[in-house]
Amino acid sequence: MLVGYCRTSTTEQVAGLEDQKRQLVATGCNKIFEEQISSVAKREKLEAALDFVREGDSLIVTRLDRLARSTKHFLEIMERLHSKGVSLRILDFGGSAVDSQSATGKMMLTMFSAFAEFERSLLLERQKAGIARAKAQGRYKGRAPTAPRKSHEIMRLNQEGHTPSQIADLTGVSRSSAYRILAEAQ
Repeated sequence: MLVGYCRTSTTEQVAGLEDQKRQLVATGCNKIFEEQISSVAKREKLEAALDFVREGDSLIVTRLDRLARSTKHFLEIMERLHSKGVSLRILDFGGSAVDSQSATGKMMLTMFSAFAEFERSLLLERQKAGIARAKAQGRYKGRAPTAPRKSHEIMRLNQEGHTPSQIADLTGVSRSSAYRILAEAQ
């Protein structure tokens, strides 16, 4: 069975997710697991895909960075797949597909996973340097707080009889933020 996994980092990347799904369907995937979540967060759909695959199956992703966040994570995924007798296929691996069933494919995947992790580290270093420079120049304000922007919704849900815990779940803010906004309003 061909099992696909696709992921984007944010919910705004709808076109990217749709493009990945289109590629996986065109490849013949019978089942596709998809999620819109950062690679560093707990990825429940990836876990579900890894649990779902059986001996003889192939897990297919469009690109390596959609699957693993580091070389170590990639190697853990590869070990988990191979212990189950499942191969990994990456559709866009520098312009061509690569499959872990061959020794060469497995070696290439491992090497390029290390390169991808290295590039990610460089990107984060450049990002930190840019933020530090912007802060020094007084141009960096950081992310706007989420809870104050949702205060009207929090108040409305409170008036409807929801508890602060329920409000936090419904709005995506922390319980302490919901309590703080409700206390400030009184």
